[in-house]
Amino acid sequence: MNWYEKLSKYFPIEEMKSKKHMELLLKEKADVYFKDESEDYVLMYAEFDHFLFIDYVYVSAKTRGKGVGGKLIDKLKAKNKPILLEVEPIQYEDSDSEKRLRFYEKQGFQHAQSIGYNRRSLATNEENPMEILFWAPNNESEEEIYQAMREMYEQIHTYKDKDLYGKAYQEADEVLTFEKDAAKDSIFHTLKENKK
Repeated sequence: MNWYEKLSKYFPIEEMKSKKHMELLLKEKADVYFKDESEDYVLMYAEFDHFLFIDYVYVSAKTRGKGVGGKLIDKLKAKNKPILLEVEPIQYEDSDSEKRLRFYEKQGFQHAQSIGYNRRSLATNEENPMEILFWAPNNESEEEIYQAMREMYEQIHTYKDKDLYGKAYQEADEVLTFEKDAAKDSIFHTLKENKK
């Protein structure tokens, strides 16, 4: 199985970029978009001057729980920049979403409670709300994380979208919101509460 097949078997269609989109990013945005892969994992990420964005991380089922994911995150942490990523809201019928959240919490990630993220999938035409997690080595604020997410969205997610998909994704202002005093609970707190 090639790297794209591994990702598309693991991630839902509404979260997947097309293979052509990802290959274009690797070729035309080679200064910021990277693939790190082995037989046991695939990591797709973007590195900008002030932050990193994990686009996809996949660890094979036979390798999970053996520290591979932690080592991949540690390699990114060594760059000493904030790390951002998107996760689906907690879905109790999907035990993997709970495991993923526990993994990122263990890695020291925080939930950006002030940031709303809801994008319409071009593949399914359905709303796809996500939560933003971040690791902040220098106590970066959620406002800084929000600005980084906007930059990533415009540079990576919507790159040549009309050419690739025949239509454009929504503008960043429509997809990302920032409410300084948002009253939503931390996704990690919700995870703990529901465990009780």
